Amino acid sequence: MACGWSSPQARALCRRRPQWHQLAQLLAQRQLEAYASITSEAVSALVRGEGVPIVDVKTDPTGAPRWQVHGVRTLYDDPWVRLTQGEVEPPDGTRWWHHVVRLRPIAAAAVLNDHDQVLMLWRHRFVPDALGWELPGGVIDAGESGAIAARRETEEETGWRPIGEPEHLCTFEPMPGMVDARHEVYLVRGAEFVREPTDAQEAGRVAWVPLPEIPELVRRGEVTGAGSLVGLLYLLALRGLER
Repeated sequence: MACGWSSPQARALCRRRPQWHQLAQLLAQRQLEAYASITSEAVSALVRGEGVPIVDVKTDPTGAPRWQVHGVRTLYDDPWVRLTQGEVEPPDGTRWWHHVVRLRPIAAAAVLNDHDQVLMLWRHRFVPDALGWELPGGVIDAGESGAIAARRETEEETGWRPIGEPEHLCTFEPMPGMVDARHEVYLVRGAEFVREPTDAQEAGRVAWVPLPEIPELVRRGEVTGAGSLVGLLYLLALRGLER
């Protein structure tokens, strides 16, 4: 008899005795109902603002098992990208060679003006062959802080010089399973136009985009870069918490 339920208990009942078919079906249905009830309660708690804590990260920050690295070799290296292989040992005890792409760290700036608009570039990216909105930003040079890089890149790419002191929003890795590419995003309030953009390679249409319009741009797939997505959505989340 074919058994179409995912529950191991239900499948076992199907295999052992065909006459238990109805009992197995009932068991699977009860498990689905229980799961739906738990999920419904969890969603309701989140809506009420209660949250559903799973683990206290403050008291258990190192609860996950660590991978062991037994050796690293470089396959390709230039000033922009380095491809390496690491001989790794995951928690299951196996050992194999894992490819890693290492990029230079990136800084981006979310520059806001007095009208609650954010400074952005509408530009083409040849890798996905697509146009999209991005925050100004680029590689952090040697000896340069992320905050300084974010201000420098903004002026080079847009012609607008940030006035306020950069406030760190977040630092993240967009693809930590295989790519080392640290991103830092900064919030800057105020800017003055000083000249036309000087970075011709990063040329795009410069515009001040109303911050409340960002969710719709994201929904339409017009903001796809990790630095811009994470930075803007994090900024909007902070705005929501402040209200």
